[in-house]
Amino acid sequence: MRLLGRDELREPREPRAFLVAIAKGLLFDYFRRAALEQAYLTELMLIPESEHPSPQEQHLILEDLKAIDRLLGRLSSKARAAFLYKRLDGLGHAEIARRLGVSVPRVRQYLAQGIRQCYIALYGEPS
Repeated sequence: MRLLGRDELREPREPRAFLVAIAKGLLFDYFRRAALEQAYLTELMLIPESEHPSPQEQHLILEDLKAIDRLLGRLSSKARAAFLYKRLDGLGHAEIARRLGVSVPRVRQYLAQGIRQCYIALYGEPS
């Protein structure tokens, strides 16, 4: 579906290698999302059962987590890590830069990329 959504779709030079790359990407996505779901369920087990969300709410939460994962999946691994360090852990730019082994200006660029992806998810591509 992602390929069909591209403006320009060229015929691959090596169709078999192209299909292998697509299959690897799909498997990677599947296992990453399965790990995300397992992490959520593990965290859920840490809170008292009386405070668990209803099964419907759990389903909605998982769907939201998967949507966020897809959104952040469009970023490079370092941009995604920087965005999560800032938004989830509240780390400052200097600490993020140290952890990622990049400069502070590069961290700012990564954060801007993350915010741009959030904007696109909410409002679509800017004109």
